[in-house]
Amino acid sequence: MSLFTLLAVVAIFLILYVEFSSFRAAFFIMVNLPLALIGGIWAVYFTSGIISIASLVGFITLFGIATRNGVLLIAHYQNLLEEGKEFREAIVQGSLERLNPILMTAITAALALIPLALGGGESGKEIQTPMAIVILGGLLSSTALNMIVMPGLFFKFGRDTQN
Repeated sequence: MSLFTLLAVVAIFLILYVEFSSFRAAFFIMVNLPLALIGGIWAVYFTSGIISIASLVGFITLFGIATRNGVLLIAHYQNLLEEGKEFREAIVQGSLERLNPILMTAITAALALIPLALGGGESGKEIQTPMAIVILGGLLSSTALNMIVMPGLFFKFGRDTQN
């Protein structure tokens, strides 16, 4: 399972590199994965403390959402820079313009998952509950940190994302 996880992360990175033609842009997007992992692990720790196959499926789903949020942000930064915006202005404007789509994605997913996370003792929800708990915890950390860490990282290291 660990080998397949590593291969999947490498494949995702390569796809992002091909899409953005930039090592740095792909790396910035991949930074979201540890940010999501933090919340997912905390959620597991504070609930059952057991990482099961169901919670691993939750991590896979969570990584997809976190990657999507990173793509939204970095792609918008690059579009604004290509339009001729000044670097700092592109980051501020891009972060503000992508705040609503990122929050709406997270809030919609969270609202749909709350009943699954709370229904842990019910019959038939043995698989759904650990998955929902991981996704909820990871959404909380990755969404908050995405809007704090990503703009700062991009400001510090993203000046030349075409290399």
